[in-house]
Amino acid sequence: MENLIALVNKLQRACTALGDHGEESALPTLWDSLPSIAVVGGQSSGKSSVLESIVGKDFLPRGSGIVTRRPLVLQLHRIDEGREYAEFMHLPRKRFTDFAAVRKEIADETDRETGRSKQISSVPIYLSIYSPNVVNLTLIDLPGLTKVAVEGQPDSIVEDIENMVRSYIEKPNCIILAISPANQDLATSDAIKISREVDPKGERTFGVLTKIDLMDKGTDAVDILEGKSYKLQFPWIGVVNRSQADINKNTDMIAARRREREYFSNTPEYKHLSHRMGSEYLGKVLSRHLEQVIKSRIPGLQSLINKTIIELETELSRLGRPVATDAGGKLYMIMEICRIFDGIFKEHLDGIRPGGDKIYSVFDNQLPAALKRLQFDKHLSMENVRKLITEADGYQPHLIAPEQGYRRLIESTLVTIKGPAEAAVDAVHAILKELVHKSINETMELRQYPTLRVEVGNAAGESLDRMKEESKKATLQLVEMESSYLTVDFFRKLPQDVEKGGNPTHSIFDRYNDSYLRRIGTTVLSYVNMVCGSLRNSIPKSIVYCQVREAKRSLLDHFFTELGSKEAKQLGSLLDEDPAIMQRRINLAKRLELYRSAQTEIDNVAWAK
Repeated sequence: MENLIALVNKLQRACTALGDHGEESALPTLWDSLPSIAVVGGQSSGKSSVLESIVGKDFLPRGSGIVTRRPLVLQLHRIDEGREYAEFMHLPRKRFTDFAAVRKEIADETDRETGRSKQISSVPIYLSIYSPNVVNLTLIDLPGLTKVAVEGQPDSIVEDIENMVRSYIEKPNCIILAISPANQDLATSDAIKISREVDPKGERTFGVLTKIDLMDKGTDAVDILEGKSYKLQFPWIGVVNRSQADINKNTDMIAARRREREYFSNTPEYKHLSHRMGSEYLGKVLSRHLEQVIKSRIPGLQSLINKTIIELETELSRLGRPVATDAGGKLYMIMEICRIFDGIFKEHLDGIRPGGDKIYSVFDNQLPAALKRLQFDKHLSMENVRKLITEADGYQPHLIAPEQGYRRLIESTLVTIKGPAEAAVDAVHAILKELVHKSINETMELRQYPTLRVEVGNAAGESLDRMKEESKKATLQLVEMESSYLTVDFFRKLPQDVEKGGNPTHSIFDRYNDSYLRRIGTTVLSYVNMVCGSLRNSIPKSIVYCQVREAKRSLLDHFFTELGSKEAKQLGSLLDEDPAIMQRRINLAKRLELYRSAQTEIDNVAWAK
């Protein structure tokens, strides 16, 4: 079971390396889910002495006022043999065998974070101690609770410390080690007061009573140690720390432990409790209990880690890949993003995504309606037919049929079809631009890079403009072709009229009778309607060929050509990702690595179990 505590130690260190030490974060936090033991007590409650007794070393800074100004995560590792040593996480390759140097480094590292003021910080210091004289155990030493601010401290220091302590011990996975001095009224104990607020039933609180040997003569702590004064789920444990004189004389901790055992064994009031008193017993009890808690939490930790890995992978996928560093990688990345956009655009046209059907609506509804609104019959009114026919004859009336008049009537009528044809080209162009805009919005990768997004949009727009001009030119040519060459067979199949068309003796403006002119107008209208029906089918073909087909084939071809001539710096400017997103991706990637590592470690422990 010792590997359980080692596992949590490893995960806690990894969390701290990522800046995840239990503070509020938009990112999921593993720290809050890891079982831990937080040491809570007021100033001068003997908290530091208890920790040193458990470790068996004199290594904590001492002094008046608030000495502990940052959480100290103390990880104890039992080794079979060898020299005792300590390591700090912020100095990973340095071993401390002199514990006076450990004390100095704790003070120096605290000052590095908080300055030489008396401010506090929630960023933990990690200290690992390896010794054959310790049990496997992790403790978090928190700043001592105080009632008043001393000189050099802000007025909020009392509340700040209390909030920090509460942020640790209010978590359901935190075991509370509440340190209270026996020579003070338990009702005034800072540790018991704050522990009761977050753990009213005492289900995760261990009570430790210090300074039992300093109680007034005639008084003892038996009622407290037996749980009669204040009952907790776990029995109270009494300890006897070194006196200030012992500390000043650097009394050996091993000798201090021996004297502690002798005190409880030889003092009549505590003799019956001696088997569960003392700092050695406290360390063993906490180690066993921490192992049990960790074991019970493993299924929940596995579930949390698996769920969080999925969430982190989803978020990283949403943020997209990081920007490549070399020119080739950047070019490839831009091309891939453009291909994704191009694929989405084609899906809109092909009906996989909505929007392409609007083009068919132009051909099936808008174009026919526009052609119908032309009202050719009004253009071929009696007055207009007479005017064009007579003007076409000039000074000499036609002999058999007014061929020039027919041509002018047909040409002047067909030219009106250019308007609806151009309108159809413009309508399809507008739809294609709308689909480009929609495709850009649906290309998640383009959201990362605002400049590339604009450039792709501009390049696609310019291509569509070129295609529109080509389409308009080709479509209008269809109309002009119909005007430039008339279908002769249509006129050959018309019934022949033996009636002469005009009377040369009449005025040039009254040369033809109404019946004959009406026949001409009807004939021209039939021909124009035939041509209009043909153009109604050929105009959509021209538009699709010149615009839709080309947009599918070569929407970004010009852009790709320009990309090939750009240098790395220019390519990099297209991939101008928001620095906040870049940093978030880095943080998420590190956190994902932490959770995957945790998943492997916990799975190994679970299988071993």
